[in-house]
Amino acid sequence: MIEQDTIRLLRECDAGVRMGTASMEDVLSHVKNSAFRDYLAGCKAEHEALDNEIQALLDRYHDSGKEPNPLAKGMSWVKTNVKLGMDGSDNTIAELMTDGCNMGIKSLSQYLNQYQAADEDSKNLAKRLIGLEERMASNIRQYL
Repeated sequence: MIEQDTIRLLRECDAGVRMGTASMEDVLSHVKNSAFRDYLAGCKAEHEALDNEIQALLDRYHDSGKEPNPLAKGMSWVKTNVKLGMDGSDNTIAELMTDGCNMGIKSLSQYLNQYQAADEDSKNLAKRLIGLEERMASNIRQYL
């Protein structure tokens, strides 16, 4: 049970961090404020570093991880591009990123509760990812 919950939690963390990284990549070139752009680029780098840690843990269990749900990824891409097409302001980008962070926090918290038998390393990693999303949502409020 521990190993199954650990792998499932890591897979969800993997999918979530990949979704976040892709979302940031989608908007970075549209950000006008250089401080905001630099902040998002730093967040993207933090997400990528965390994904490397997730991959290392998944490798320990001989698992390849999980891609984000294609439907969710596609819907996110469409929402991003439609909103940016209507209003490409930094305010819109901050709104999109805040919504994404909040969805990530909610999903990861649910998975953390669902996979309670996961090992402590995986739980701590999920908590770190939740913390990263919380800080990001808080720090970009100034651009809303």
